[in-house]
Amino acid sequence: MSRRPAPRSADPAPPRLPLDDGPVRPSFERERRAHRRGLWPVAGCDEAGRGPLAGPVVAAAVILDPKRIPRGLDDSKKLTAERRAVLFERICAVAEVGVAMASPARIDRDNIRQASLWALARAVKALPLAPRLVFVDGCDRIDAGCDCEAVVSGDALVLSIAAASIIAKVTRDRLMEQVGAAFPGYGFERHMGYGVPEHQRALAALGATPHHRRSFAPVRAVCGEAAAARVDPRRVAS
Repeated sequence: MSRRPAPRSADPAPPRLPLDDGPVRPSFERERRAHRRGLWPVAGCDEAGRGPLAGPVVAAAVILDPKRIPRGLDDSKKLTAERRAVLFERICAVAEVGVAMASPARIDRDNIRQASLWALARAVKALPLAPRLVFVDGCDRIDAGCDCEAVVSGDALVLSIAAASIIAKVTRDRLMEQVGAAFPGYGFERHMGYGVPEHQRALAALGATPHHRRSFAPVRAVCGEAAAARVDPRRVAS
């Protein structure tokens, strides 16, 4: 008597990999929804320069014209310096733009977070048109004089915030290039005030400039060492 081989159990299906949707790009959808609710103008705002050891925080606010949105807007961190420069000119040509900055002295007095929020609010007030709604990058709303919505990673999601990030970044970079020309030896025109090794070495060798943030630990340490070196040891002994 013949026996039939037992049927094989079906092999389990291989797990499905998630589809690659590509990089996230900012859109104008939030602004369009606001327009449909009768809210106009709508602005996006962002800042550049929270992390550096030197230089101001620069904030920008932008109201985009729905009929003349420059192509290629994106989070400024995802763009090359050359592309940012091109988009900077295009944004300024077709949009309403406001810019403000918080100096190193204000940063030292108020702390970097409060100084950044102050600069963002000032940038909105610098707009030629008073917006009825403002989208701001991050988790903090600002005193914009109108409705305000905070959007985490807003520069990667909201087109008007992306435009503001480009304006803020290019403005600050150009300013730091001028600081570099006025204070040679620090390399500001290359690192824009960030605490890279080149900057750390120059800070240790040359000391702090008026553009350094003395409340930031690496600068505070250098300033403290310089102050200690100026103390007369005979006065300490007495």
